[in-house]
Amino acid sequence: MDVAVRRIDQSLPLPQYHSHGAVGFDLVTRAATTIAPGAIGLVPGNVIVKVPEGYALLIVARSSLPRKKSLVCPHAIGVIDCDYHGPEDEIMVQVQNIGDEPVTVDRGERIAQGLFVRVEQAQWKEVDDHGAQTRGGFGSTG
Repeated sequence: MDVAVRRIDQSLPLPQYHSHGAVGFDLVTRAATTIAPGAIGLVPGNVIVKVPEGYALLIVARSSLPRKKSLVCPHAIGVIDCDYHGPEDEIMVQVQNIGDEPVTVDRGERIAQGLFVRVEQAQWKEVDDHGAQTRGGFGSTG
């Protein structure tokens, strides 16, 4: 899939897949960002991506982020729509410091990964009844 991308700082690399089987590509930080304990910060991802029609770009934390940096993404997944690619629409990674000390994410550090997924918009068909029995629970079958 060909994807148009604009780097804010061209001295940093383009997003990269780090193995043949990788489904996510890594985003690197454009600027050092320090997040105070308990605070939520935005880390600049250095790219503006024109997501192809029929796709969404999901931004998720790298799995080592909580263990190595005491950072989590409070919203879990960022969603980049196909119409989010204006001149100021740099991908930002929202992180929360769950540690007791300030945390700095250095320029050029791999902070998150992006995954392209196919999507469709729903055409709603309102009904009075789905014809199914209530199975109970909250997201549980037993």
